[in-house]
Amino acid sequence: QPVGADAFVEFRVLGKGGFGEVCACQRRATGKMYANKRLNKKRLKKRKGYEAAMVEKRILARVHSRFIVSLACAFQTKTDLCLVMTIMNGGDLRFHIYNVNEENPGFPEPRTVFYTAQILLGLEHLHQHRIVYR
Repeated sequence: QPVGADAFVEFRVLGKGGFGEVCACQRRATGKMYANKRLNKKRLKKRKGYEAAMVEKRILARVHSRFIVSLACAFQTKTDLCLVMTIMNGGDLRFHIYNVNEENPGFPEPRTVFYTAQILLGLEHLHQHRIVYR
């Protein structure tokens, strides 16, 4: 079925990147939460990122792992290419790494081992599908 921006209600921004931002969104029909990666078409064209965006779309559509986000659907608006993906709760690992300080000394070893195992299982899944992550 064709899906467009009107099928989702957007919430807060989860992150920003060079081509756009990722917002939490909810599918109107089901109430299920997703992450919508909106890639600005003008920025993609200016920085020659269109092909990379299409590669990302194809990879996200191919992978099905508990440790990697996957593509639920994709659509475009007048200004953006939108990749709607499964949402992973718990925050970006980079956020946790950059917030280490005297009050927050980092993860205890068992939690570190747990995150490391998840990353390795995600990479292993990619490699089984002959996908090399940057």
